[in-house]
Amino acid sequence: MNPNTPASRRSFLASLGVFAASPLFARDFSSGTAPVRYPEPDVLVLDPSFAKYKIAMSPIERLHTGMYWAEGPAWSGWGNYLVWSDIPNDVQLRWLQDDKEVTTLRKPSSYSNGNTFDQSGRQISFEHGNRRVVRYEPDNSITVMADKFEGKPLNAPNDGSGHPDGSLWFTDPGYGSLVNFEGHKGELFLKEAVYRIDPSGKLEMVTDDIFKPNGLCFSPDYKKVYIADTGASHYEAAQKVIKVWDVDGTKLKNGRIFASMRMRLNGKEVAGMADGIRCDKDGNIWAGMGWVGEGYDGVHVFSPEGQRIGQILLPEICSNVCFGGPRRNRLFMTASRSLYAVHTEAIGAHWC
Repeated sequence: MNPNTPASRRSFLASLGVFAASPLFARDFSSGTAPVRYPEPDVLVLDPSFAKYKIAMSPIERLHTGMYWAEGPAWSGWGNYLVWSDIPNDVQLRWLQDDKEVTTLRKPSSYSNGNTFDQSGRQISFEHGNRRVVRYEPDNSITVMADKFEGKPLNAPNDGSGHPDGSLWFTDPGYGSLVNFEGHKGELFLKEAVYRIDPSGKLEMVTDDIFKPNGLCFSPDYKKVYIADTGASHYEAAQKVIKVWDVDGTKLKNGRIFASMRMRLNGKEVAGMADGIRCDKDGNIWAGMGWVGEGYDGVHVFSPEGQRIGQILLPEICSNVCFGGPRRNRLFMTASRSLYAVHTEAIGAHWC
C-alpha cells in the first residue's frame, strides 16, 4: 500500500499499529502549539506533479475558531488582511497579517456568504439576507450591484469573481433563501443560474445549465470558467462535479464536466461535494471539499486536465479557499467553525 494515496496514510499507519486504537494520536489544532513532524503529514502528494507545490516545513495552522459556519475568504492586498463570513452569526471577520489578530469587520453583514475584491481594492460581498450583490465604497457607503433579474429578486448570491474587462461573474444557487438563518423557509424566485454584471451595471444570465452553481473561478488566462455544482444537496439527478465552460466574450460555450468528486477511500468509492474553488498560476484547481469525513474533507487539488493530484486533510468540512499573503502563495481555508492556512509553492492566479 502506498501511504501517499488518498486517505491511505492513516490506514497504512493503523495497519502498523501506530495509532489505530488510540485517540492520543489524533491531530490537535486546539492550541496551535501541538508538535508536527515534518514534512507536514496532512498535505498529501497523490501524483508526482503536486510534489513541487508542497513545502515540507510549512505546517497547517488553525488561525481562528468559534464561528458557526465560515465561508468566503478573500485577501485584500491593499489592506494586507483576510476577510471572511460567519453566515449564521451575521458577521464578517478580519484576520490581520501584521499582528495575527481577528476583529469584527462588519456586523450585521446581511448574512453575506462569498467575498472578493475588485481591481480597485473595493470589497464585494454576496448577501443571502438581502438577496443581492454589494460593493463597499471607500467612504463606507454601499453600492448595490445586483438584486433583481428580469424584475424578480435573486435567490441568494453565493460566490463570484471579477474579470479584467471590469465585469463581475457570480453564482446564485439559492441556499440562503431556502432556509435562512432565522429559521424561516424561503423560496426561489428564479432558476439557479450564473450571472455576469457588465461594467455598465447591466445584469445578464450566462448559464443555467447546472443544478446549483456554487464556487466559481477563472483559468489564469480567463478563457475558461470553472463552477462547482452542489445540486446533489437537493436534486437526485445532480452529479457531484466541477464543470467548466469556454468563455466567449460575454457568453459561455462548450459546457462539460471538468472533474468528478468521486474517489476511492479505504476500499470504497465515496463522493463529497466541492464548494469554493480557486485557480493557481499553473491552472490547477484548489477545491474546498467535505461531507464525507476523515480522509476526504479538506482541500482537493486538480490538474488542468481534471486529475486529482493532491489533498490537504482537515478535521472539518472545508467550505472555501483563497490564496493570499504578500506572495499570494498562502492558502487560506474556511472550514466549518475554523480558519486554517498553509504556505505552498503555488501562487494564486488572480488578485482574489
